[in-house]
Amino acid sequence: MGGGFGSEGLNSPEMTLGQKLAAVNWLMVLLLIAIACVGFAMLYSAANGSFSPWAYRQMVRFSVGLCVLLAVAMVDIRFWMRAAYLIYAGVLALLFGVEVMGEIGMGAQRWIDLGLFQLQPSELMKIAIVLALARYFHGLTWDEVGNPLNLFPPLLLVAMPAVLVMRQPDLGTALMIVMGAGATFFLAGVRIWKFLTVIGIAVGTVPIAWQMMRTYQQQRVLTFLNPESDPLGSGYHILQSKIALGSGGMFGKGFLQGSQSHLNFLPEKQTDFIFTMLAEELGMVGGLALIGLYVLLISYGFAIALRSRSQFGRLLALGITTTLFLYLFINVAMVMGLIPVVGVPLPMISYGGTAMLTIMMGLGMVIGVSVHRDVRIGRAGVDED
Repeated sequence: MGGGFGSEGLNSPEMTLGQKLAAVNWLMVLLLIAIACVGFAMLYSAANGSFSPWAYRQMVRFSVGLCVLLAVAMVDIRFWMRAAYLIYAGVLALLFGVEVMGEIGMGAQRWIDLGLFQLQPSELMKIAIVLALARYFHGLTWDEVGNPLNLFPPLLLVAMPAVLVMRQPDLGTALMIVMGAGATFFLAGVRIWKFLTVIGIAVGTVPIAWQMMRTYQQQRVLTFLNPESDPLGSGYHILQSKIALGSGGMFGKGFLQGSQSHLNFLPEKQTDFIFTMLAEELGMVGGLALIGLYVLLISYGFAIALRSRSQFGRLLALGITTTLFLYLFINVAMVMGLIPVVGVPLPMISYGGTAMLTIMMGLGMVIGVSVHRDVRIGRAGVDED
């Protein structure tokens, strides 16, 4: 939408705010609103038919997030390229801050108390790492990307936050940072054999990694392999999730009628396992309909990336869209028992502040790539004629 302006007027530095708003992909924004409305309904149901304590707060957060999304989309992508390393450094500093003054909750030290709300820097790093890697690979030619020595700086960019997040400990977020970064490496042109080499090394270090994992993390893996071994303990979450998913059938038990969730058999129904509650109440049809909305949103993201004339814009949009896909895939696979429970929220559906802000900022950048899709940026970050 908003393609009525010529490329010269549309993407010139003098482009007006009205022109930028007209260039916004409003269908993508409507998809976001539709997904968020599903989340509001599920949080209303999770509270047994009450907007308090979750649905109302989520509505306020989404409204703020929507304003942030549009504000971010109005910013020229050349600004994000110039600020990429600074943003990364700022978020990395916040991760170090968690080590010093982080708030402890549910056995983990992941948040910084800012008074009005608690900030989880590891969520922000999912976007910051994509920004930094897009900036780095934008400045490399195809041959330079093929040089293994040029991959050490971006590997260091990934390793530092991944280690800090693992120390919190937050295995799920650390894996998302690594996988999102890996997707950006691939999209930037890093050869397959290098990925296979890294995977081989990773497999070889599994015994060492196992010894370094916390006891509860080891138990999650063992529970994933055999959840029936401890049905009332570590296997309780995933077994109840499977029961709720199966009991929903094709069309579900009806809105507000989910017995597993409303009788409190289903844990964390407002956060990690909210898709399970949706499937129990609205059935497989409801679950597939929600996934369909996500697929449309992700498709828009990839289409925007492919239309961008700058390598930075392409990598930024592709990286953020892939991160959104990882959120969706990991959460749904987790509640279905296809992967271990790692605590990854469902975007715009699960209750949470920092995750909502992160996703909205990221998608704002994707829409910004669309608005400024014809901007060409040289290797040094200056405009090309």
